[in-house]
Amino acid sequence: MTTLLLVRHGETDWNADGRWQGHADVPLNERGRAQAQALAEQLAAEEPLDVVYSSDLARARETAEIVARRLGVELVLERDLREIDVGSREGRTWSEIDDVPEWDGEPHEAHGVRVVSALLRIARAHDGRVLVVTHGGSVRRVLEHAEAESDSIGNCSVWACTVEGDVVRPLA
Repeated sequence: MTTLLLVRHGETDWNADGRWQGHADVPLNERGRAQAQALAEQLAAEEPLDVVYSSDLARARETAEIVARRLGVELVLERDLREIDVGSREGRTWSEIDDVPEWDGEPHEAHGVRVVSALLRIARAHDGRVLVVTHGGSVRRVLEHAEAESDSIGNCSVWACTVEGDVVRPLA
């Protein structure tokens, strides 16, 4: 059985501004780096991790680099952990999307299949504790797959689950 710790990346300026990020390669801001460092310290006090996986987008990668360096574990980049492609909403705030007609990004179902498939591959490759740094929408797709709920997925928040075969279960 594999335990996955899913983490949303640290804060970016676009998060702070309420901008849709999608596949935009936006770096962490200073607060996001501090959040990642705090996460690294928190995880250093827990049971050891076997490996850290991360989306290849800068905000997730930088979060994962900070944690992996502090814990002295390998970092593996996985493109399939990327956030949903938000189409023409990318870079816009909620108030700026009124002129964007219908959703023209990646279908939510396709995003879910992509992310959950990546997690299942990761779980099959490891039998232990694995940190997975990804994005809010990606964590949401996993929660939907696991039939779990969460009110909010904050920057550098952790959601733990176990994976046995193709079954993802929240860790109580």
